Amino acid sequence: MTTLAVLRDPTLRLIAWALLFLGALNASVYPYQSLVGIERIGLSEPAFALILALASAVSVTASVLLGILSDQKANRRRIALFTAASGTAGVGLMLVAPSPLTFLLCHGLLFPVASSLYGQLFALARLARADDGAARDAILSTIRSAMSLSFLAMLIVWTFAFGAGVGVMAVYLSGTAAAVALTTLLALKWPRDGQTAWQDQPSGLNFTRALAEIANPPILIRLLLLGAIASAGNLYMILTSLVFEASPTRDAGTTALYIGLVAGWEVPFMLLLPLITHRFRRATLIGLGTALYVTHLALMPILTESAWLWALPLLAGLGGAAILTLPIAYYQDLLAGRPGTAGAMLALQRLAAELLAAAAFATGSILGGSYATIALTGSAIALIGAALLCWLDRARA
Repeated sequence: MTTLAVLRDPTLRLIAWALLFLGALNASVYPYQSLVGIERIGLSEPAFALILALASAVSVTASVLLGILSDQKANRRRIALFTAASGTAGVGLMLVAPSPLTFLLCHGLLFPVASSLYGQLFALARLARADDGAARDAILSTIRSAMSLSFLAMLIVWTFAFGAGVGVMAVYLSGTAAAVALTTLLALKWPRDGQTAWQDQPSGLNFTRALAEIANPPILIRLLLLGAIASAGNLYMILTSLVFEASPTRDAGTTALYIGLVAGWEVPFMLLLPLITHRFRRATLIGLGTALYVTHLALMPILTESAWLWALPLLAGLGGAAILTLPIAYYQDLLAGRPGTAGAMLALQRLAAELLAAAAFATGSILGGSYATIALTGSAIALIGAALLCWLDRARA
């Protein structure tokens, strides 16, 4: 029913297609940027690390500032086109003139600016559909599945392409194609500012007041707790290749297959999630999803040599469906009437998750040094975050 609602609504259909292209763009660029930067472009590891740090700072700053600006001025179309064009320029430059400077411009500046489009798309969804509670959760989980689907499909395409001998720089071909398609789609179909079927009133808040709204303790605390939950996903991406590389029976092919299975299970569970969103509070579902996800994270280093390893992606997909999609509507309710700022909260959550995942890795290394200890440390951080979030929301209710 929800899938049909998305397909029938022109704005939701636009967002689903945009997320499909955005997923293809991300899958073309992100998984291979270290190989491109260090092995093909010739950057040193410290220089590459500095570019990643710059990219993280630019991504968060752009998401927050552009999100606030879109609420201030209600000029969402122009901002969306600007961010999409930034991504197109970045990957296009890497396609035609790869160099260390081009890599810096693309991966350090232009592509991180383009990543803010993710939150802007969900801000548009909030404006286009005023559904509350479970209905909105169902719609958002459905359109979010489009991004996971294209991400998985593109990973499969490049796995076979590399196996056939295609060079890694060819990823910018699919990246540029996806970016051009995305920008063209937004230029043709994004509703024009001031001519929408819904009211989009400027917030009237200056940047100081808007930032103070984010820093309000009830909002900031929940942001950090959701960041703690999301850090389990970041730690999983860090540990997977390390765990299988250290195994005497696993290899890089196992890593690719495992990650592909996790992403593959996320898609159907995102589509099935609407069947239960009306029965439980959002925080409860996030907590249950966290418990399932960290079970996969904690057991992965333990079951590496066992056939039971291949049952873990099922848990990861089921848990990941909840912790990837439900925070979107959660932030929209926290910042009611500020859809652009609520979308920017996803970037702030990502930053918090990256920092907490790094802290979990360092703490686990100090405590035991094994990957199992690191995974358990990260699992504990995510579970504490989920428990506190459920407690806060229960107290509020």
